[in-house]
Amino acid sequence: MQDEEEKEGTGDEKVIILIYVGSSGYNEPVSKILPRLRGDIDVMPSPVPEQPGLLVRDPFRYSPAMLIIPPALIPCLAFFNGEQTDLDLKTELYRRTGQLVGGEVVAEFVQALQGQGFLETDEYYRMRDARQGEFRDALERHPNHAGSAYPDQPDALRSQFQEYLESAEKPDSAPRDVIGLAAPHVSPFGGAKSYGTAYRRLNPSLADKTFVVLGTSHYGFPERFGLTRKPFVTPLGTLAVDTPLVDRLAKQAGDAVLMEDYCHAIEHSIEFQCVFLQHALGSSVRILPVLCGPFFESLVTGRLPESHAGVERFLSALGELAEREASRLFWILGIDMAHIGRRYGDRSAVRAGEGFMESVARQDHERLQRACAGDREGFFELVHPEQDRLRWCGYSALYTFLKAVPKARGSLLHYEQWNIDPESVVSFAALEFVRDGAASEPRL
Repeated sequence: MQDEEEKEGTGDEKVIILIYVGSSGYNEPVSKILPRLRGDIDVMPSPVPEQPGLLVRDPFRYSPAMLIIPPALIPCLAFFNGEQTDLDLKTELYRRTGQLVGGEVVAEFVQALQGQGFLETDEYYRMRDARQGEFRDALERHPNHAGSAYPDQPDALRSQFQEYLESAEKPDSAPRDVIGLAAPHVSPFGGAKSYGTAYRRLNPSLADKTFVVLGTSHYGFPERFGLTRKPFVTPLGTLAVDTPLVDRLAKQAGDAVLMEDYCHAIEHSIEFQCVFLQHALGSSVRILPVLCGPFFESLVTGRLPESHAGVERFLSALGELAEREASRLFWILGIDMAHIGRRYGDRSAVRAGEGFMESVARQDHERLQRACAGDREGFFELVHPEQDRLRWCGYSALYTFLKAVPKARGSLLHYEQWNIDPESVVSFAALEFVRDGAASEPRL
């Protein structure tokens, strides 16, 4: 599991299925190969205290269900590898429990996983194809997190977001040549102060700009960029997409682009920015939404992301667009930074601002200092060791901006850490960017 808010639970899931192990006095001699468990599902500790185990759910929303796997069945998940049989599974359960487990118990377990699309079977492929087809054929991109991460009623939404802005740090003065902002993409209530600090920098004079929204693609293909022409609908209205710019990028970047990328249907990193944009400037602004897939190859090889031919092609196309259309573009980055704690595979629990997280804050600030100075390569040199030990999920979106707009210089407006659960912390910030020459020394 890589990230946090995209796996924290949005309240949109339709079903929770609890599976328990039973026992039987016999053990059928039937042997069937067990299907393979999908490698792209979310698995995390159960959030239900009275039902311990593992929570399994589908981040792509092909299936709306969640399964809670009790502790006794957790080891059984390893048998769903396309090679072992139900007889192997029953034998393992007998070894662990000392009970003979009937075939009907295993069959129910398999059916619960298979029927909800968690195994690589026809059920899963039908769900996947149906959902992707729905998004491909849709005329608009509808909100995926309204009613869970933020209110789905306009008045309640405006009231809540206004509280976020009013409680945030008031800017001393707005530079005359602000060209972009970075805000979190955690759930708005978790990153309220950073969101508010960033978005209160916007003013009505920017309403005629096209907002290039660079968002982390938590489930996108590595070294790929997801585009869409679909308008973004939120409870506050509809944001039109600057389709000529989308088409230009798609044409120049070739196969580095996934056009009408399904990840747009489920991703929150851009959706949250759209709602804040609408709250600040209304629904008449246009956007250019870009999902940035992970730069996985660069973390493995230690080479700059643009050493990958597809990434280089897209970054060059975006940089050309940024230079040619500079006067009418404004950049919004939806990025989070470090992900530390048991939720992310660490052995120890952490608390925001305490202990090890103090060291994380220092490392975050070192990276931000390089980024704000426009030192793209220096930023990369701090990120890639140990394949990014801090797990910055905003790495690809921030690097994309630094490469496309090399004259951008930034200032840190606000930094914070948030316990997304009692044992895990996410860090994020509010940043503003100006053109080189309009900024003083980067403020950190």
